[in-house]
Amino acid sequence: MKIFPVGGYVRDMLLRKRGFKLPEGDRDWVVIGETPEAMIKRGYLPVGGDFPVFLHPRSHEEYALARTERKTAPGYHGFIFHASPDVTLEEDLARRDLTINAMALAPDGFIIDPFGGQHDLAAGILRHVSPAFAEDPVRILRIARFAARLPSFSIAPETMALMRRMVDSGEADALVPERVLAEFTKGLRTATPCRMLDILTECGFCQRLYPELRLSAQLRGRLHRARLANFPVDLLLAVLASGIESETKNLKAPTPGRQFLARIRASAQAQEFAQILTGGTTGGIEKLRNITTFEDTIEFLRQVDALRKPERAKLLLALRNAVLQPPEGSAETIKLAQTMRAWTSVDAGAVAQTAASPKEIAQKVLTARVQAAADAWRAEA
Repeated sequence: MKIFPVGGYVRDMLLRKRGFKLPEGDRDWVVIGETPEAMIKRGYLPVGGDFPVFLHPRSHEEYALARTERKTAPGYHGFIFHASPDVTLEEDLARRDLTINAMALAPDGFIIDPFGGQHDLAAGILRHVSPAFAEDPVRILRIARFAARLPSFSIAPETMALMRRMVDSGEADALVPERVLAEFTKGLRTATPCRMLDILTECGFCQRLYPELRLSAQLRGRLHRARLANFPVDLLLAVLASGIESETKNLKAPTPGRQFLARIRASAQAQEFAQILTGGTTGGIEKLRNITTFEDTIEFLRQVDALRKPERAKLLLALRNAVLQPPEGSAETIKLAQTMRAWTSVDAGAVAQTAASPKEIAQKVLTARVQAAADAWRAEA
């Protein structure tokens, strides 16, 4: 059995040798000259759906039989795969997206590189391996993500031209929302998330599929600061959606930002964050930035349901401090946090015991919360 580490493992190994600070990830292996039956006899566990992939019995690393693929229908799933002992290593590498991902490591340390990946890696170029790149629209998103992860790399002109043709031909229209979300999520966690969106705009992808996405200078700053602050991905997606303008006057209606995240099947929490940041429920980012008075604070706490969802409220206050750059004269974040803590810590059960009738309970509890919050607000003055 001939086995070779391939793809991203080899690419990142070579990048680290050039000084790139990249974590060492799992190895992906390709197997030459074997059948599924032989792999199972050796103790490997089959896990692949569309093509033969196996887990090593001890290391649990993935081992895939060498394969070729043929396009049969539009979109990500429109392929027929052929895996057999006669598929060569070069044939397997030829089906990969970029030259820097089409390398393998021989047992003696030699880099098997039939498509010039080492040259492109040294030159900082993202170049497609073959015209078959155009058969898989996910590759448009992947190359944009690689460009964001490796900001010193440029996209080969012929590759950008091919991406534009893929968009113009409608090939990208077949992308399922889950794949778009997966690549956006990874891209937002890269060193330069805005570059991913710049590339998708340059090739026409955003204009065709998500014309509402526009990168203003203000949104660029928000995304950069949110990434540096290492916020959870749901909040990063909401910050991305915060650049989508909303003109609706109905605070209960989904804002365009929330609708965008719903289209790509983002989580319910990401959509709720977007609804808050894009104007629905709370008045949007500017209202959050400009919390100044005690009355503003109470309105915020009630509108974001800080009592039942305190963690969400804490994240929004952290976002305000780290990303939104509150103007001079607005309330300090620590003051807002202390006020929120007082608001949520009131013992509603104990207060209810003092009510003369059940009808008075709600007002009594609200009055107690406002009083506790006011005391905390004054204490932080």
